[in-house]
Amino acid sequence: MERESMEFDVVIVGGGPSGLASACRLMQLAESSGTEISVCLVEKGSEIGAHILSGAVFEPRALNELFPDWAERGAPLNNPVTHDDYYFLVNDTNRIKISPWMLPSDSHNAGNYALSLGNFCRWLGEQAEAMGVNIFPGFAATEVLYNDDGSVAGIATGDMGIAADGEKKGTFTPGYELRAKYTLFAEGCRGHLGKQLIQKFELDKDAGPQHYAIGFKELWDIEPEKHVPGKVVHTMGWPMGFGRDGFSGSYLYHLEGGQVAVGLIVDLGYKNPHVSPFDEFQRYKHHPLVSETLAGGKRVSYGARAIVKGGLQALPELTFPGGMLIGDDAGFLNMLKIKGSHTAMKSGMLAAEATFEHIAAGGVGADVVSGYPEKFKASWLFDELYRARNTGPAIHKFGVLMMSPFQFIDQKIFKGNLPFTLADPTPDYATLKPAASSKKIDYPKPDGVLSFDKLSSVFLSNTNHEEDQPCHLVLSDPSIPVAKNLPMYDEPAQRYCPAAVYEVVDEPGSGPRFQINAQNCVHCKTCDIKDPAQNITWVAPEGAGGPNYPNM
Repeated sequence: MERESMEFDVVIVGGGPSGLASACRLMQLAESSGTEISVCLVEKGSEIGAHILSGAVFEPRALNELFPDWAERGAPLNNPVTHDDYYFLVNDTNRIKISPWMLPSDSHNAGNYALSLGNFCRWLGEQAEAMGVNIFPGFAATEVLYNDDGSVAGIATGDMGIAADGEKKGTFTPGYELRAKYTLFAEGCRGHLGKQLIQKFELDKDAGPQHYAIGFKELWDIEPEKHVPGKVVHTMGWPMGFGRDGFSGSYLYHLEGGQVAVGLIVDLGYKNPHVSPFDEFQRYKHHPLVSETLAGGKRVSYGARAIVKGGLQALPELTFPGGMLIGDDAGFLNMLKIKGSHTAMKSGMLAAEATFEHIAAGGVGADVVSGYPEKFKASWLFDELYRARNTGPAIHKFGVLMMSPFQFIDQKIFKGNLPFTLADPTPDYATLKPAASSKKIDYPKPDGVLSFDKLSSVFLSNTNHEEDQPCHLVLSDPSIPVAKNLPMYDEPAQRYCPAAVYEVVDEPGSGPRFQINAQNCVHCKTCDIKDPAQNITWVAPEGAGGPNYPNM
């Protein structure tokens, strides 16, 4: 069966803040100029927002530019930040509150909003559809299409109804070819098509290695007397410590409706292969700073996703013939602000403006839209990332405690304009030490009150995949997990995965076997990033598979 093909001026891959902002900006430019433009956006989640996971404290700067009348349009920014607290967690009991004057101005949250980023994206999707954008949720982009000259021609969505053995089932439906003059890739962190494009066009040849963290989030209904609307709490230090072997930061946001969002962000450059980021998160909730808020409450949702945080030094080239990278596919996260939504939106808006101008001037799909990186370098987005460029590398180089005086000098005295830029040359997958020389960690068993196991957590993420389909977690060499990773690192996939996807099972008479429970996958991409052999490749499963996050 041949695939049907549809033609558009612009195809956007991904329905997050960047992709949706880009789609809306394209339609605004077309309307203001009295021209027509056809825009298609595909989203692998079952609906817009289904795969969106973030704390989130949202800075409205890009939104103010995109929709100055966002309040009249009903944007779900109803919970302004009212308290803005920072702490060092010294150990599992003690904490030190940090005075606001010691923090960089970019770390303050006055004027921001604590919200559900998923619901915000649902609202953005409604605006885009009302403006004429063709939105196709439940369709996973699985292939980049190329013209004869090697330029990007669009994408193809995945076939539906393929059995695990590769044979076509009775429900087989071929994917669609969505062809465009220009294709904008906004897949989010570690997008699997973006990864291919970076390699094909050598977009990272002049960039440092990208760096990542894994972020966890739970929603809790808490007792009314403990709820403080708009209260925002951030921490660093315990449970991962203060040194260079690994670090973590946490958040506790009081949202609307008597709920709080609680989460831990664990840097994926950690060195001890016995670390389990999920279990670090579970024990973090027992710290009195957190437990006194959660006690008596009920956990209602769970999710996890990787976060790109390499900064300006790791930013690849943004354009290639026929397309460009936007949002987290490129790595627009401000580590200093601990925010990426407004930066992702701005990158999508800049790409939309450059693309529209290029099409209006008669540009063809084989072209590189040079106006996009030019606009980026002239924007406040570049200024933000430049000021924050040393934040991540300083933590890796000096550790949390020693980074603090460096950060004070960098931000308070030089305003982010130190005359040098720190390098961060070691990729996250290459940091692990041998298991035999690393300290084993005895994580406490979950109590079912504040801490929980992985499977009950995955249940709350509403994750589901069609079981009879090819595994979307592809091993380049199936022997490596047991033959190499197990003796060297005690196969860390068992621990860095937040969803119990990977297991080492002892088979009587035949020894250990590496098992992949792909049905559990919450699409966080951590395995694609942290596997020390770089043997695991995450590819998109059937469209609409994965988590279905409500209010996350």
